[in-house]
Amino acid sequence: MTYILPPDAQAVFFDFDGVILDTVHVKTEAFATLFRPYGPDVEREVVHFQMEHGGLSRFIKFRHAIENILGETATEERLAELGQQFADLVYDSVLEASFMPGAKETLDALHGALPMYVVSGTPEEELLHIVRARKLDGYFAAVLGSPRPKPEIVEDELTRAGFTAARSLFVGDASTDYDTARTVAMPFLGIVPEGAPSPFPHSITISPRLDIRTAE
Repeated sequence: MTYILPPDAQAVFFDFDGVILDTVHVKTEAFATLFRPYGPDVEREVVHFQMEHGGLSRFIKFRHAIENILGETATEERLAELGQQFADLVYDSVLEASFMPGAKETLDALHGALPMYVVSGTPEEELLHIVRARKLDGYFAAVLGSPRPKPEIVEDELTRAGFTAARSLFVGDASTDYDTARTVAMPFLGIVPEGAPSPFPHSITISPRLDIRTAE
């Protein structure tokens, strides 16, 4: 389906993984690789948590895995080490990943028509490197990531730019993205691949491809 922005639309906020680039599977496999040495049960639980909480910072997921699945202490040093290992595992694959269906066409169609933002759970410095390496930085007014939570990022950008949430749109593929939109009272479009279960309430507009256009 094509999502038509209202004539008074001010901005679009995009999640990155699973919305712009087809990278969710890459990051899920990285979680599996990191926790595979602890056995199949731990690996299964970690992967399940990752898949159920897409959009959260990887460090929140690491802390959950260490404290609630392994029952161990999540020191800052251990979290930092896992973070570096994770980045090393995914970086090259993310640079080579395909666009999600319709993503590049949507970016081209909206470029210059209204400001676009990336709001991701990926660490911001790493995210910036990826966006620049993929030559996508020219599309976005800002590329923003963790450690700040998504609702805080969106609210800060709305205030800075003088936009209103009701006249903007958040696009995401995970329940945390929907929660962000709901927190700031912003319209939401869910991206759900063909045949995949939707993590969103039945009332939410979903699409298997990213296809957003401005009103004629």
